[in-house]
Amino acid sequence: MSSNTVINAAGREVLTNINGVESAPYAGVGKHHPAGRKYAPPIASCADYPADGNKIVGSLREALERAGLRDGMTISSHHHFRNGDLVANQVFDAAADLGARDLRWVPSAAFPCHEPIIRHLESGVIHHIEGSLNGPLGDYASSGRMRGLGVLRSHGGRYQAIQDGEVHVDIAVIAAPTSDPFGNCNGVQGPSACGGLGFALADAQYADKVIVVTDNLVPFPCVPWQIHGNLVDYVVVMDKIGEPEKIVSGTTNITKSPDRLLIAELTARFVDAAGILKDGFSFQAGAGGTALSFALFLRDMMRERRIKARFVRGGSTRYLVDMLEEGLTDYILDGQTFDLAGVQSMRDNPRHIHTNPFVSYNYHGKGNVASMVDVVVLGATEVDVQFNANVVSHSDGRLLHGIGGWQNCLFSKCTILPIPSFRDRIPVIVDQVTTLCGPGELIDVIVTERGIAINPLRRDLIDATRNAGLPIRRIEEIKAEVESLCGGAPDKPAFTDQFIAAIKWVDGTVIDMVRSVERMP
Repeated sequence: MSSNTVINAAGREVLTNINGVESAPYAGVGKHHPAGRKYAPPIASCADYPADGNKIVGSLREALERAGLRDGMTISSHHHFRNGDLVANQVFDAAADLGARDLRWVPSAAFPCHEPIIRHLESGVIHHIEGSLNGPLGDYASSGRMRGLGVLRSHGGRYQAIQDGEVHVDIAVIAAPTSDPFGNCNGVQGPSACGGLGFALADAQYADKVIVVTDNLVPFPCVPWQIHGNLVDYVVVMDKIGEPEKIVSGTTNITKSPDRLLIAELTARFVDAAGILKDGFSFQAGAGGTALSFALFLRDMMRERRIKARFVRGGSTRYLVDMLEEGLTDYILDGQTFDLAGVQSMRDNPRHIHTNPFVSYNYHGKGNVASMVDVVVLGATEVDVQFNANVVSHSDGRLLHGIGGWQNCLFSKCTILPIPSFRDRIPVIVDQVTTLCGPGELIDVIVTERGIAINPLRRDLIDATRNAGLPIRRIEEIKAEVESLCGGAPDKPAFTDQFIAAIKWVDGTVIDMVRSVERMP
């Protein structure tokens, strides 16, 4: 262990200084208490802005110049278009043309469409990225070639970090499907409508300068205004800012795998047996094939027994929209639409409510929605026998996924991970997860095709489901059975000594670190 690392409360070796900023080690769930006041952006004056409200400038380059772009600044962007974003790459192309260097990019998430960013990392325009790294950029970081450490935060953790001043954003660039010249904007109207713009809220509130980029300029007022123009400095009009059809994740289809369908059905039956499925309950499921199938099994049970949810949490899909329109839930509370049916519903249905990470997930606030959800169904790349889970790295150690809202959702009243017991003949249940993203004390149930394991801490769930006829087993039994089928426990990934990323917990502390992979494929 080096002089600038400590062992945190989860037993992980973590750095105490990350990219030049002192960082507190993870202290346990609810053990770290913040002090002080929120970060405050500079005070602006109407005297410096056009009285007619027209903040349009000629190009992204001009907006960056007027915003005072210089070396070492922090630039943020957002993933409302997911893999269809056409703006972030252009931001850094323009920054490169202006000669900027050593920038820090703080996206809410990066996707494979952002692979061209690698050339700006190589050239020195970008120093490092702090944000969820999906695909090629995660692979790049795993190779140890990125200067500076990647910092992965949950959606709520990102809001917390900006709110608390842990991350100071110099220039925020918001891709907005509709805007007026003043900067009032939304994501539910226009040819590039992608849903809500909630992930940009913290940036709009706290960044020094805010640039809105749109391909659908409308006369003032743009209604609804998800981002207020009073927070915006410049508006740029482009031909096209995104490809909304690519907000559809490759996983937003019902699984056809018999094993995954079984997992989904067992999960729904468990929710029922545990007494969670009742009038007025709430749930959240992700957009993966198994989670969507779970939602459909649950829907069928609700129809049969005339049970109505008070609310369901998005990311929304056409399946949740159908449940809303059928009257199976009073509301969808939605931070992110995962398909175009969700976008349309958010625009047209007043019971499909646009939320944001402050409302849903921010841990340094006066409560949030996440802890009020009765049951949440999430994925994981690995779990261990202590019920700890990993969502960012693969069994070979490569950093290939972001955290999203996953950590924040763990605070629901019952957290269930429905996962296959092995993938490509590699067991998913291990002795210790490669990367710790969620502590086991918050993960209540693991559902696999070979049985259901309940965290021993949840005696209430064990007692409630004891005689339900479900295949409830100890997690160690499932692990041993899978290893016997797969030829033993999986090989541990080979890492170098070089740290390449930090995993932040919801309160800003460091729960784990990621090292570079010794041999990249």
